[in-house]
Amino acid sequence: MANPLYDALFAPLQGRDTPLLHLPDGEALSARAVHEMIAQFAGGLGVLGVAPGDRVVVQAAKSPQMLALYGACVATGAVLLPLNTAYTEAELDYFLSDSGARLLLVDPGREAALAPLAARLGLRVETLGNSFDALARERPTTLTPVPRAEDDLAALLYTSGTTGRSKGAMMTHRNLVSNARTLARLWRFDARDVLLHALPIFHTHGLFVACNVALLSGASVIFLPRFDLDQVCACLPRATTMMGVPTFYTRLLADPRLTRDLVGHMRLFISGSAPLLSETHRDWQARTGHAILERYGMTETNMLTSNPYDGPRRPGTVGPPLPDVALRITDPETGTPLPRGETGMIEVKGPNVFAGYWQMPDKTAAEFRADGYFITGDLGLIDAEGYVQIVGRAKDLIISGGFNVYPREVEAALDEMPGVRESAVIGVPHPDYGEAVLAVLAADDPPPEPDALAQALRARVAGYKQPKGYVVVAELPRNTMGKVQKAALREAYRSYFAG
Repeated sequence: MANPLYDALFAPLQGRDTPLLHLPDGEALSARAVHEMIAQFAGGLGVLGVAPGDRVVVQAAKSPQMLALYGACVATGAVLLPLNTAYTEAELDYFLSDSGARLLLVDPGREAALAPLAARLGLRVETLGNSFDALARERPTTLTPVPRAEDDLAALLYTSGTTGRSKGAMMTHRNLVSNARTLARLWRFDARDVLLHALPIFHTHGLFVACNVALLSGASVIFLPRFDLDQVCACLPRATTMMGVPTFYTRLLADPRLTRDLVGHMRLFISGSAPLLSETHRDWQARTGHAILERYGMTETNMLTSNPYDGPRRPGTVGPPLPDVALRITDPETGTPLPRGETGMIEVKGPNVFAGYWQMPDKTAAEFRADGYFITGDLGLIDAEGYVQIVGRAKDLIISGGFNVYPREVEAALDEMPGVRESAVIGVPHPDYGEAVLAVLAADDPPPEPDALAQALRARVAGYKQPKGYVVVAELPRNTMGKVQKAALREAYRSYFAG
């Protein structure tokens, strides 16, 4: 019996002496060296009693060891649970308790502080980069992977939990292998590529898109701990591809070092995890000659759509569905499919769609239609050319005076106004309308006048969609993946129209 994910991503590293990871200090780890680390880490997991199906939680800084731990979990049949390094101990307590984790791996220096929590939950704490590495170094540099079926779990990824308890999305071997193969083929990755990787790897974008595609295709990776403008500018001439969030591109556009010569060796820039402004897309193409390829996915599904490698990459869209993904737009209340061009709920089905929420059978059943389509919670439409446009999250829909307002439509109009760098449109309580539209703007100094914005918007959007108020802030609040935190804005301005 095979181990699908190990066979696809990690087995090919054996005996290959070509560089796999280029590190900031100039060191390069060969594919062979990384596989030997994976084998020793797999042995270390075995010494600690980790068995197939056990959950291994890691909350640690991005490092080659963390990537090797991923491979070791796959090889031993353990279920990897990577966590954002920003999570607090209280949040960590929930994830450990809910997942029933067997082992927690953290950065050196944290084990003593977490010892009481570990003792209460009955799990072991080791440090990645210290105690666990020392244990693993005593193990063999070869391994025999544990047999796994395509439907066996490979990872648990917890959603952000902005509306209630965080949910653990169960990702199988089939989910991860199928998506990596589709993306590597569509984006033309091969062993000649050098991927500039400045994303975190506790998230599906950095780990299960960027790393999986590179491993599957035999590409090498410039493995940066985080996005640092100086490091990225220094590395771009050595890279052929980059995957990033919109913030990467806006920061590079603000730097005079970004020129056509700097990116002359590049063949592809990819953006995701948050909407890319049309202005950013146009400015990047004018400055570099490259059209950013925007795609769309989510924790529960990996990638679902992509603008084409060949063909128009259209600003404001995320491209057609992937070849093995079925995508439809439905009435959010009834689930009835809607005609092309109408806005509704995005529903999807394919081999990349997760197996359900960990220990939440009722929630899982509620999120799937009877015919197997997953209800994403995202609102969008399919245009005449078959490209998908994301309108926003269903929870962000504003109902003002009985009328539906889709924030993305208003934001698109505001973002084109002089002096507005970026906008976030939210609904907040209003004594007359129930909810009213409020625009929060990151703007230039001096900021645009609200009256001027309102007048300009009158020709763009219907009256009920127009903001009833404007707030100017220095920057919009974002999470680590660059997504604007609208829940935080709604909480901050919930009393804006009070009285």
